Amino acid sequence: MQAKWRNWVHVTKLDPDKFITPQAVEEVATSGTDALMLSGTLNVTKDNMGRLREQVASYGLPLVVEPAGPEAVIFDGIDYLFVPSVMNTTDVQWLVGKHRDWVMHQRVEWEKVVPEAYIVLNPDSAVGRVTKAVCSLGEKEVSALASVADRYFRFPIVYIEYSGMYGDPKIVKAASESVEHASLFYGGGIDSPERAAEMARFADTIVVGNAVYDAGVAVLRATVKAVQ
Repeated sequence: MQAKWRNWVHVTKLDPDKFITPQAVEEVATSGTDALMLSGTLNVTKDNMGRLREQVASYGLPLVVEPAGPEAVIFDGIDYLFVPSVMNTTDVQWLVGKHRDWVMHQRVEWEKVVPEAYIVLNPDSAVGRVTKAVCSLGEKEVSALASVADRYFRFPIVYIEYSGMYGDPKIVKAASESVEHASLFYGGGIDSPERAAEMARFADTIVVGNAVYDAGVAVLRATVKAVQ
């Protein structure tokens, strides 16, 4: 049976380290987005992750936690735990080391775990700096990494992450053409319906995050309409 997350075309990412009002949470949850992803790179803990989960839990949308490290992993009250491995990191802990520490020190509800192959392409982003990712990759290199993630490592998700900037559609297209089994996620700089529609031509799922905080929920709704 196909996992329900494979049917999502629009996901909204909320950051536990950023303030959001109850009214804004309600507007996000009723925007038409397929799921909510609770995720951040800096200052994310079980406490603020749990608080954000409580804010959004009552709306009935699928909930995903995407932890930056073991310290932010929670299982209660969520549907999935999306666990990234950064394919273009220069520090092996972001490929497998953090994961080892997590499994050593915590009981894992494996039925909720979905591995993600991250390809991080914004060198100025927090995730790019923290994971020491090599972001100066061209179409051929991204295509090759996506293929390795899909065909060799068998990741169910390949995630092209520009985190805070709008990416190159040609690179996303190249990744989409090399992925045969995994779902392709795209995140970064989607702050208009036009950008949402452009990336949705190549990605199975687009992820909208910063626009919620910077542009407002009206823009989020417009991105939902553009892809659904």
